[in-house]
Amino acid sequence: MKIRILGAHNTESKSSGCACLLIDDVLALDAGSLTSKLSFKAQGKIKSVLLTHRHYDHIKDLLALAMNFYLRGKSLELCALPSFFNDLAPDLQNEALYPNFAQRPPQKPTFRLNVVTPGRELSVLEYKVLPVAVNHTVPTVGYQITSPGGQKVFYTSDTGPGLSECWRQVSPDLLIIEVTYINKYSQLSIEVGHLTPSLLKTELESFRRLKGYLPRVVTVHASPIKEKVLDAEIAAVAGALKADIQPGREGMRINL
Repeated sequence: MKIRILGAHNTESKSSGCACLLIDDVLALDAGSLTSKLSFKAQGKIKSVLLTHRHYDHIKDLLALAMNFYLRGKSLELCALPSFFNDLAPDLQNEALYPNFAQRPPQKPTFRLNVVTPGRELSVLEYKVLPVAVNHTVPTVGYQITSPGGQKVFYTSDTGPGLSECWRQVSPDLLIIEVTYINKYSQLSIEVGHLTPSLLKTELESFRRLKGYLPRVVTVHASPIKEKVLDAEIAAVAGALKADIQPGREGMRINL
């Protein structure tokens, strides 16, 4: 399994991209950077997109990707919670901002919609995909992806603390987890459904108690403000837990 981080931040600039991962060039997790970080040729290899929730930084490039596919007569699978599909067509694909790609073109719609249910595993391409509910301000799932060779990655997407039930359902070799703000903003993070390094430490301690190990950990969704402080605080957590934890960056490639 080859994983590429296209977007590792919660805001976009020339050097930072919104939330987006790419597995084996064909399976995307979230769509914050699918067109801004990929060539048309690379975009054309994507066959399925797993969406975690409806916040803009996670779907920013989705409709631009759809338009590129539409103009080339291609289609792709879109997997998401029912709440996402209920919001996407009325708000964004309203025929004023964008066409409804789940209906256009009529003979072969660009989007093939696949509704996911937390806790119910499904097959996507050649992967086993387990959606798992996490704690955020809107309905959100993380995804555990299992490759044909048995390698497992779990991507939490946006989540606040209180992940013990989530940990019981997954056993990843690699955990890609959000850490958005520095420790100074831990109370704010709890209120808005995000993690800081100190909150991450508590969640990883919970994981270790429940599962008996800690996987390799890569953090994403960082706020670029005070990012050097954030990196130092993450490093302190890695030292305290004697664990392999590193901040994710745009362009990072991980092989499992």
